Amino acid sequence: MIWLTWRQFRGSAAMMAALLVALIAVLALTGPDLASQYSTGIATCTQDSTCDRFYDRFFDEYQLPFTAVSLVALLLPALVGLFWGAPMITRELEANTHLLVWNQSITRGRWLAVKLTLTGLVAMATAGVCGLAVTWWSDPLDKSAVPELALMAPLVFGARGIAPMGYAAFAFVLGVTVGMLARRTLAAMALTLALFTVIQIAMPLLVRPHLMPPVTSAFELSKANVDGIGVNRDETQLVHIMLELAVPGHAGAWVLSSEFVDPFGRPSGTEAAVKLSTTSGPCAPPGAGAGAGQGMDTCVAEINRLGYRQQATYQPLERFWPFQWIETGIYALLTAGLTWFCFWWVRRRLS
Repeated sequence: MIWLTWRQFRGSAAMMAALLVALIAVLALTGPDLASQYSTGIATCTQDSTCDRFYDRFFDEYQLPFTAVSLVALLLPALVGLFWGAPMITRELEANTHLLVWNQSITRGRWLAVKLTLTGLVAMATAGVCGLAVTWWSDPLDKSAVPELALMAPLVFGARGIAPMGYAAFAFVLGVTVGMLARRTLAAMALTLALFTVIQIAMPLLVRPHLMPPVTSAFELSKANVDGIGVNRDETQLVHIMLELAVPGHAGAWVLSSEFVDPFGRPSGTEAAVKLSTTSGPCAPPGAGAGAGQGMDTCVAEINRLGYRQQATYQPLERFWPFQWIETGIYALLTAGLTWFCFWWVRRRLS
């Protein structure tokens, strides 16, 4: 049975192995140079306090390959479910070969156990190696990424660490389950892709933010959490200040919500309009007389003095690996549940 399963699967496995080897070769050749450029840039920028500019320049230069390798790690589990899971049983049902295979000395349960074990282990190993290789290569870029693409951000988290391994196992068994119920390969592939996509969207939106209680704190305004300032120099004398999805002192944190609170503790969204003189004082343009502002820093300092703060709810970067293990465990439980259903269905209902 193991030999037969391997004979049926070896073509797909060889193709996936070739693609994985090519990816790892590219990452291995370019990774050391990427890390060296990052280390050199950090050593230089710390001497003249220009690391913010270095981060922006470094990440912009490599944003395209960063996005590409992240997409590979994100798409791999879906491809496993689509091309390995969904056709596994529907192929037998459409060709009516199940009538022969399931009436030999090998029982249905043993047939399914070997199929799931061999293919599932290869799927998990492939996704795990891919995820860890991408995590190693992307480390310098993860440290310098914009907040929307930081390590804990939904679009990046699923392409790092061991999470792709859990996704691949679940996607594979989901494909097998849907294939048993749909009995048609194309329909099973379409349903598998739709269901897996919905679950992958629901996880970061509904489940992941609550894997551990988020932290809620108030922060003074600074370059780290202010996205920009707009000044009305007409009779309204208003200073508009916009928040960044980041929190001071917690680089790489996943910010779930961020809003202003006024001196009375009332929330006012991600943008606040503060009544301040824009023709004189800290928010005035340079050269506007005594006490004129010296740019954004003095204006932000004045807004801080008035009592405006950022109130943010976030998951700190230190929870990356705990979240990886917890989420992978959730997918392992889902995979176990679907596996039990597959055995029950193939023994009792499938004919």
